[in-house]
Amino acid sequence: MIISLAIAIRSFYSDTTQSTGNNNFQTDIIKTLETDENGNIIFTDNSGLSGIADRNNRIIVAPEWNEIKFTGNNICTARQRIDDRLLTGCIDYEGNIKVPFIYNSMDRYEKDGFIFYIAVSGDNSCVVYDRNFMPCFRKSWKNYTLSEENDEISFKTDSTTYGYAINENGFRLKSAEIVGKTLGRSYVLSIYSRILLSKLSVSMLEKITDITGKYIEYAYTGNDVILDDITNGGRSGFTQLFPEDHRILSKKLINISDIFMYSVRSDDDTPHYAVSVTADTEIEYSDETSGKNTLRGEYTAVIEFSGYSVNDLMAVSGNFTPEEPEYPQPDDTENTDIN
Repeated sequence: MIISLAIAIRSFYSDTTQSTGNNNFQTDIIKTLETDENGNIIFTDNSGLSGIADRNNRIIVAPEWNEIKFTGNNICTARQRIDDRLLTGCIDYEGNIKVPFIYNSMDRYEKDGFIFYIAVSGDNSCVVYDRNFMPCFRKSWKNYTLSEENDEISFKTDSTTYGYAINENGFRLKSAEIVGKTLGRSYVLSIYSRILLSKLSVSMLEKITDITGKYIEYAYTGNDVILDDITNGGRSGFTQLFPEDHRILSKKLINISDIFMYSVRSDDDTPHYAVSVTADTEIEYSDETSGKNTLRGEYTAVIEFSGYSVNDLMAVSGNFTPEEPEYPQPDDTENTDIN
């Protein structure tokens, strides 16, 4: 169903007009259900199906719908039985399909004059539409939670949770929790800064999280193909974890113990951001006196990004500190003469 929802979103950026009405349809208006401000009516015929007639009782949408509701802007939500399923979409006053009939429900919400609709499919995934039935987001969501006051809403996918405040201006991103994965370890980048979130789109946040994981993988494995993927072939400004330490035999990521994001100053006019990652790491190294040893410690990587939008967003550097592990020191035992 997620694929169908994606198709539904893309349909608004191409010609999706499809007429289902029949202006020459002859039928009897048995019952008037609803009237809009222009005198158009929703009616049922003798079969119990619904259609639309103008103020002169001229039928403009044939009665072939199980349910129709006015929404304004010459668009109606409608329900129709398709392959034994009662599905919801939208039509205009000529019977043209404006929103595909792929949803189980479509509910209207309002906050301070801002009107939006949440269309839910059979697997509870959803798409959010504005009052003109254009998608509010260029993606579908796995599920959502709306506050009782309709002033906050959170959306989830398999790997993200985004919280939005709702007011007369629409949706404002107020929190983001994006799950990433690198070297078999998961991490969650949580952002609550209003200033930071006002500068970053959902797509940018997800790209930053993905690139962060790929840099960590490069830093531990030295796989240049990964670095080429995140920097378009540029390698300046990116280093591995302890690349010059020849005592190290292997490096293993145990856990991401901390990760956060912040804005950084730059010498150009492009916004810059940084992600700080604290990595719990196990290192196997060679020792001249005792052979192989293991050492565990926490090391911090900082990955810097620049860009105004997801299209020009790029990683510009990535480095770990400190520059070498803190190896255990041999005991300093002073020889003392006893008289």
